[in-house]
Amino acid sequence: MSLPESLEELLPQIETELRDIARIPHPSLATYYGMIHYHLGWVNEDLKPIQASTGKGLRPLLCLLSCQALGGSAERALPAAAAVELIHNFSLVHDDIQDGSHIRRGRRAAWDVWGAAHGINVGDGLFVLARLALYRLADAGVSLPHQQMVSRALDGACLALCEGQFFDMTFQDRLDIHLDQYLWMIRRKTAALLAASTQVGAMIATDQANLVGHLHDFGENLGMAFQVQDDILGIWGHEQRTGKSAATDLRDKKKTLPVVYALNQIEDSEAARQLADLYTHPCPLDKPAMQSALTLLARVGAREYAQTVAGGYYHQAVKSLEQVGVENAAYSSLRELAASLLGRDT
Repeated sequence: MSLPESLEELLPQIETELRDIARIPHPSLATYYGMIHYHLGWVNEDLKPIQASTGKGLRPLLCLLSCQALGGSAERALPAAAAVELIHNFSLVHDDIQDGSHIRRGRRAAWDVWGAAHGINVGDGLFVLARLALYRLADAGVSLPHQQMVSRALDGACLALCEGQFFDMTFQDRLDIHLDQYLWMIRRKTAALLAASTQVGAMIATDQANLVGHLHDFGENLGMAFQVQDDILGIWGHEQRTGKSAATDLRDKKKTLPVVYALNQIEDSEAARQLADLYTHPCPLDKPAMQSALTLLARVGAREYAQTVAGGYYHQAVKSLEQVGVENAAYSSLRELAASLLGRDT
């Protein structure tokens, strides 16, 4: 089974599970759950059914494919897959409020439509729905000890995600961020949940700790590569691919890996100083300032550095996946999925 075939089989199952978990329990709550459904891409601002972007479904796919790769069934892992997707979406709702981001997946963010107070409540609801989803593991035939292991792994990842978001927010007011601090932050904010996705899928399929560990490491390294690749696209990406204008991250003065690298340049301290001066401006960068920033990043080789870092994490991810030591359709799909995320050939 190829990756497209896996997506065709698994994505509808994931959406069915999510819709059942997030169904409206009583007519009086239709508006509240409608806001949740809006964020998930199922309804418009008038709460009428539509087919909007629902995201890549990356995390639940990783969960189900990891389970299948070790001989488990996707059906048993579906509640855990839904849980990781709901945790991811809870974090997106809150991130949009914290960052003041008005657009999510090409349309108004939930908080921009209904206000920050309702947005916070929507995010909280998504988090609790994720926790409730895990109770469905019992109905899927997962033993209590395995349910507890899955729950502990997801709770740990969720806390790591919140820790990473804390540091990401504090970094926005600083220029003295070291590269190791930035990588520590994205390991929590982005990589932890991808690692948990592959880890819990493996946990449901096997008791072999070494196999679970290899798939955890695969997800973590893939998450690191994915975030660094996103950092690159946020500055040099094409609008057709990213869905946003080029150099948006520079305009908003985000401290992504290429910028942090440039700010830490000892060999070209003048370039670092000039970039720091641009980043101290109180307003978003205008086009001339953005071009100046791009010139400074090119001068110190920031894009090439970030590409090297992303490539290193990608190869670590592939190595961890190879250590699983299986050859089946799900394993091939995991490898294809990893390659496709970074625009690589398998």
